[in-house]
Amino acid sequence: MTLLSNFTVLALPVRAENEPMFDPNSVTPGVIGFVATFLVIIVVVLLVTDMVRRIRRTQYRAEVNQRLDAEAAALTEEERRKDEGRADGSRGDVPER
Repeated sequence: MTLLSNFTVLALPVRAENEPMFDPNSVTPGVIGFVATFLVIIVVVLLVTDMVRRIRRTQYRAEVNQRLDAEAAALTEEERRKDEGRADGSRGDVPER
């Protein structure tokens, strides 16, 4: 026998042939596993709720910014038309008689 095979034989635990290495009934996560899983679920639900709220808020802000930009562009266009009208000799807001 070589040195490696002697070492392997010594390292193996001695047990009976039909005896299991562990009790299958005791291999459960138990209360600690349930509590840990429940806490992870709660944290994930809270994170998803927060993420959805932040995404919705960002979308609303983008919509408001688009509306404000459109209003500003309309006002700019209106002012440009008024300026063109004044250059033509009209007095702008005052209607002609």
